[in-house]
Amino acid sequence: MLFRETSTNHLVEVADIVTLANPYELTVVGRFLWGEEVQDPEVFDKTQLSFLSGEPLPRCWHDSRYRDREVRRLKCGTRAEDGDYYQGA
Repeated sequence: MLFRETSTNHLVEVADIVTLANPYELTVVGRFLWGEEVQDPEVFDKTQLSFLSGEPLPRCWHDSRYRDREVRRLKCGTRAEDGDYYQGA
């Protein structure tokens, strides 16, 4: 799958989609796409990759705690507009 590195705008090919979608893995192995020869594999930070359209990767792909606020809200019985703090006993 092709992505764009946000700092350099170079294309990056990532073969391991399972690692890419795993929120507990902060990096992924990929290869730059340039020149005629296949480049050596490198480690890329997932937060520095984006889709070819420029859209960033989904937060659930690189943040293992992306639903903590929602879970805390549901367990405590607070509303969406309430602050992000515990309000129960």
